[in-house]
Amino acid sequence: MAKSGREVKPNSTGIGMIFKGIGKRRADGVEDPGKDHILGLVPLSIFGFGGFRRDESAIYKAKFILGIEGSGHGLLQFGIVVSCEKKIPKIDVAIKKIVIRTLKLEASVMGNLQGGYSHAPDVLSYGVDMKRIRWFGILQRIALVYFVVAMIETLTTKRRPVVLEAGHISIFTAYRWQWIEGFVAFLVYLVTTYALYVPDWSFVLHKDDGAKRYTVKCGMIRGHLGSACNAVGHVDRQVWGVNHLYSYPVWKRLKVCNYGENAPSCCLTPFEPEGLLSSISAILHGTIGIHYGHVLIHFKGHAERLKQWVSMGFILLIVAIVLHFTDAIPMNKQLYSFSYVCFTGGAAGIVFSAFYILIDVWGPRTPFLFFEWIGMYAMLVFVMAAQGIFAAFVNGWYYETPDKTLVNWIQDHIFIIVWHSKRLGTLLYVIFAEITFWGVVSGILHKLGIYWKL
Repeated sequence: MAKSGREVKPNSTGIGMIFKGIGKRRADGVEDPGKDHILGLVPLSIFGFGGFRRDESAIYKAKFILGIEGSGHGLLQFGIVVSCEKKIPKIDVAIKKIVIRTLKLEASVMGNLQGGYSHAPDVLSYGVDMKRIRWFGILQRIALVYFVVAMIETLTTKRRPVVLEAGHISIFTAYRWQWIEGFVAFLVYLVTTYALYVPDWSFVLHKDDGAKRYTVKCGMIRGHLGSACNAVGHVDRQVWGVNHLYSYPVWKRLKVCNYGENAPSCCLTPFEPEGLLSSISAILHGTIGIHYGHVLIHFKGHAERLKQWVSMGFILLIVAIVLHFTDAIPMNKQLYSFSYVCFTGGAAGIVFSAFYILIDVWGPRTPFLFFEWIGMYAMLVFVMAAQGIFAAFVNGWYYETPDKTLVNWIQDHIFIIVWHSKRLGTLLYVIFAEITFWGVVSGILHKLGIYWKL
C-alpha cells in the first residue's frame, strides 16, 4: 500500500467523485488509462463469497435480490474510467504502464488466488497441484479487457476530437476505432461459437476412492449452447487443457444433475466461466463502457448526457430481449453470449443514469460514500473478502476442531439461527458482516490516505 498522490478531478460532478480512481496525474504530468485504481468500479457481484460457499444454491438468488448480478457491469464500468482520462502526451510511456499493470494483475492472482494455491476460507491448508492449476479467472478477464480497451484509447488519442460535430451519431463516428475493436471482438466470438465443430472429449474425475475417466459424446456438433458441447468450452480445453479449468461450474446445479450416479457425464465436466473466448466477447462490454465515458466528457448538460445514456441503454435492452425470446441468441452468462452483453450493458446504462440523477441532478453525495469507498478499494476487498483470505486468517484460531471458529460462530449464532433460515441468514451475513464491514474498513483507509495500487 502507498500514500495517495495529488488528484486531478476529471470533472466536478458527483459521478466523477465516485469514480475516485480516475484522473490521477504523475509528477511528470503524464496520465495514462486506468491509472491507480483500474478496478475501482468492479461491482458488488464480487461479494458472492464467504457464507455462500456453504450454501451454493443461495449465491444466485442472493445476487438477484441485491440487484448486483453480472460481472460484466464491472468490465463496462472500468471502461468508463479508461475513457475519462485526459490527453496522453507521451504515448510510449502510457503503453509501458498499461503493459506492466496488465502483467501485474495477471501474475498476482493466477496461482495464489484463483489458481488454487489458497484454499481459503474453510480449508486451512495451502498449495496447488500444477497439473490442475486454474490458469484463467475473473481478474485475468479484467486484465485482458483492460489491456485491449486501454491500448486502443491510447493509440487513438491524437485522433480524438476536442469538439464533436453536430448530430446524434457524432459521438459514435468520432470514436470509430473503439467501436471497430468491439465489433471485431464480437465477430470473432460469434463466428467461433457457431462455426467451430466440437468433437467428443473425455476427462478424468478424481475422487477419494480413485480416478475415473468419463467421455462426453458431442458428435462433431457446432453451434451448440449446452453445457458440455459448446465451442466456448472446447476452445478453453484446447488452449488451457481440461485439467486447468474451473471444477465447479454452474451446470452442476441443474435439475438433471441431481440424480447421483445416474446423472449424465456433462454434470461432472469442468468448465471455465471466465475462459478465453468468452473474455473476447467481454471486450464489447469495455467498449460500451468507453462510450458511456465519452458521453460524460463531451456532453456537459444533464439532459444531453442522460439522453445519450438512456437511449443507448434501452436500445441494448431491446436488442437483448428480442435475441433471447426469439431463441436467436439466448442470454447465457457462462458463455457470455451477445444477448447477455447487450442486456447487462443496457441495464448498466440505465442504472448509471439513475445514480447520475440521484447524485448530480439532485445533489446528495453523502449517502453514496459507502459505494465510493468500496470502489476505491475493490482490489483489497476482492483479495481479502471475496477470496476469503481475511476469513482464513481468522479461522486459523479455532477451538477444538477447525469448524469451531469465530467466523462460523458469527454466521451460525448471529444470522442463521436467529433468522431460522440458512439462506436468509447467509444473505444477511454477506450484507452486514462482509459488504458493510469492508465498506467501513475502506472508509477508514481512505481517511488515512492509504490505497492499494497496481
